[in-house]
Amino acid sequence: MKILEIDKYYYLKGGAETVFFNTMQLLRDNGNEVIPFCLANNKNRSSVYSNYFVNFPELSESSLCTRIKYLSSFFYNKESARKLEQLIVKEKPDIAHIHLLFNGISVSILPVLKKYRIPVVMTVHDYRLICPAYTFTDGKQCLCEKCLTTKNYWQCAVNKCSNGSFVNSLLLALEMYYRRWSYEPINYIDKFIFVSNFSWQKHIQASADFQKKGVHLYNFTREKHSAPKRTKDYFLYFGRISAEKGLQTLMNAAKMMPSILFKVAGTGPLLSYFEKQNISNVSFVGFKQGKDLDDLIAGAKFVIVPSEWYENNPLSIIESMMAKTPVIGSCIGGIPELISHKVSGFLFEPKNCTALKNVLSQAMELNDQEYEQMCQNAYKFAQNNFSEKVYLDKLMSIYQEVIDNYN
Repeated sequence: MKILEIDKYYYLKGGAETVFFNTMQLLRDNGNEVIPFCLANNKNRSSVYSNYFVNFPELSESSLCTRIKYLSSFFYNKESARKLEQLIVKEKPDIAHIHLLFNGISVSILPVLKKYRIPVVMTVHDYRLICPAYTFTDGKQCLCEKCLTTKNYWQCAVNKCSNGSFVNSLLLALEMYYRRWSYEPINYIDKFIFVSNFSWQKHIQASADFQKKGVHLYNFTREKHSAPKRTKDYFLYFGRISAEKGLQTLMNAAKMMPSILFKVAGTGPLLSYFEKQNISNVSFVGFKQGKDLDDLIAGAKFVIVPSEWYENNPLSIIESMMAKTPVIGSCIGGIPELISHKVSGFLFEPKNCTALKNVLSQAMELNDQEYEQMCQNAYKFAQNNFSEKVYLDKLMSIYQEVIDNYN
């Protein structure tokens, strides 16, 4: 099968790109031809298709003049439509799989795909289809669903939902209105792949059409066959260091548990803020990837995911459980789907450092046999739900169903 894989980024920017690259590699390894379509960027990996990539800057990192210059393309990118059409004419893909689309590639490609009768699936990595600010949080980092059913997207601007910025929030709100009135994705996309049941249900709240056009498929990770020594002497957080990730709750709990060593791997806007707190039993080890990160995960007693927003399907949990490392996670979003309390890990109330402290104490009280059983339970769940085979079989079935229904 010839598959067109579409994402804004052709480098590892975040979890969506990890899934994007892993999916492409998995498809190629199993005899499929994969064609990427992305934005041009000097951070990109090399690709024989790079001439078709779209020139569009990262507006959040650009000057005011650049933002003004590319403003219209933020809503409808003519270059994306033109280059995708050239690529389709040359390669004639069987199906298109979209990952990240908005605020760069834009909805301009949707009518092009329809024109050439290319069946389309989309993996829903975040909430951008139904929430202007992606995360269902407002400018004060409180959970917010004001736009979910009302579709009054102006509230995003009023509440400065995008990083506390009125301008950014206004642009995102306007882009939502533009989509709704011109190129509504649900009218162009044949199947939406939801990576958590929680996300699927949230989208159904916004539009019943997501019920019949949706399917559930967890993300996957490649199993690591090396077995580094598990030291079991630290608890690990890894990922983006930002407010919605719940790091302050973790720091507060760490202060109450001075006998436990915590390691924090990653970077983000609040890194220096947390480093300056100088908590004696918290070690910031920087950004890790590849084998360094694998060893860090496998060597931890538990991984902690203290998120305070509607996490969808965190790769931090998937990668940890596949490494036989159980997870302590906040009971929010898609996290409770992945962790069985006191069986494969622990759950606690988000933003509640006392609740986190209590489950940390329970984790420390496990005897060797209980702990090993929890590790095995986590690994078994991961094998059954996050393995390459499970993902590939389901994904190819989705592709084939969409193609068959299209013809």
